[in-house]
Amino acid sequence: MRNRFLVTYDVSDDRRLRQVFKRLRQFGLHVQLSVFECELSPRELALLRASLDEVIHHEEDQVIIADLGPAEGRGSECLSSMGRKYEPMRRKAVVV
Repeated sequence: MRNRFLVTYDVSDDRRLRQVFKRLRQFGLHVQLSVFECELSPRELALLRASLDEVIHHEEDQVIIADLGPAEGRGSECLSSMGRKYEPMRRKAVVV
């Protein structure tokens, strides 16, 4: 089962910031500055954590991963926005 996660980060070094951004882009949708929305299986979450662990400095940087629940359930409904409308992630079929 896939869960929806909100991932936000505060990285103090520009080089590491770019690396964190590039790695998160592989796992989810960039929704705002330093904020990603990701639909991940438990395995993908472990891969994301391991990937970010290689880049961040644990004494200086911070990554927060909030589990919003099942992607097909409450996970798509627990966020709301003010101002510009929030559009939840949409799954797309990819033909290779």
